[in-house]
Amino acid sequence: MIDDKFKIFSGSANVPLAMEICRHAGVQLGQMRLDRFSDGETYFQVLENVRGADVFVVQPCSHPVDVHLMQLLMMIDAFKRASAWRITAVIPYYGYARQDRKDKPRVPISAKLVADLLETAGASRALTLDLHAPQIQGYFNVPVDHLYASPVLVEYFKNKGLGPLTVVSPDAGGVERARAFAKRLDAPLAIVDKRRIDIDVSEVLHVIGDVRGTTALIVDDIIDTAGTLTKTAEALSAEGATRVLATCTHAVLSGPAVERICKSPIEEVVVTDSVPLSEAARKVSKIKVLSVAELLARGILSIHEETSISELFI
Repeated sequence: MIDDKFKIFSGSANVPLAMEICRHAGVQLGQMRLDRFSDGETYFQVLENVRGADVFVVQPCSHPVDVHLMQLLMMIDAFKRASAWRITAVIPYYGYARQDRKDKPRVPISAKLVADLLETAGASRALTLDLHAPQIQGYFNVPVDHLYASPVLVEYFKNKGLGPLTVVSPDAGGVERARAFAKRLDAPLAIVDKRRIDIDVSEVLHVIGDVRGTTALIVDDIIDTAGTLTKTAEALSAEGATRVLATCTHAVLSGPAVERICKSPIEEVVVTDSVPLSEAARKVSKIKVLSVAELLARGILSIHEETSISELFI
C-alpha cells in the first residue's frame, strides 16, 4: 500500500509520461501551479503539503531545453524550502549530456554544470534513462540510478521475427550499447566509421562488418537532426542490407529530422516516450513509440521502498 508521504510531480516537459508513471506507481500526480510572468519568468507553487514527503520530480530536458531545466531547478528548490524529506530528480532525458568533456579549447563541460545545478537546487538523488555518456553519473555527489530502455526495445524486436539480423552502431562511441543489443538479440555486430565535421554535421565513411543479405538494425541513444542516422542507413543499403530499421531511446528529432527520416531507406524507427514527439513526428507512420513509463515507475518505487533496482537491467 502506497503511503501519503510518497508523491510524484511533473514539470511541463512531458506530462503524459508523468501521468502514466503515476498510473503504474498507483498514485495521483501532485497538485501544483506552473505559470509564467509577462516577461517570461517561470512561476511555480506547490499546492499540497509535502513536509516530510519522499518527492519525485519528473522532467526530461526536452525542447525548449533551458526552459525545462529551469523549471526543474525551481521545482526542486520549492520542494526543499517546503521541507520535503527527500527530492529525486527523475530526468528521462538528461539535458546537455553530449557536452560531457572538453573536446575543444575553451568550452564548458555543460553536463557537469547541470549536475552541479541540480545538487545546488536541492536534489537528494537522480534517476535517469540512457545517459549519452554513462560517466555523467560520476559528475554527481549524490546517488544516481541509471536505467536503460533496452529491455523495452529489445522485447519489441524479439517479437518481430526479423530473420537474419545485424545490429549496427552508428559510431564508435555507441559500440557498447549496440553490443548489448546484439547479445540479447543473438545477432552479429557492425560498426559505422563516422567522422563529425561540424556541430550536427557528420560524414559516414564506411561500414565495419558484414550486413549483406540481412536486416540492419541501427541502435543509438539519441536521434537529433537524424543526419547521422540517415547517412548510416544509406551506407548500410549500399553495403547490401535487405532492410534497415532503427531504434533509439530519446527521439529529440529537431530541425530537418522528420523530413530526413521520411526520405530515408529506413522502414521503421522505434523510439520511447522519454521526450514527447512533435506534431509532425506523430504523423509519420515510420515512427513507432514505446512507453518507458512502467520501467521508470518501477525505478521510482524501488527508490521509495529502498529495494534493489538491479532487476530492471535484465
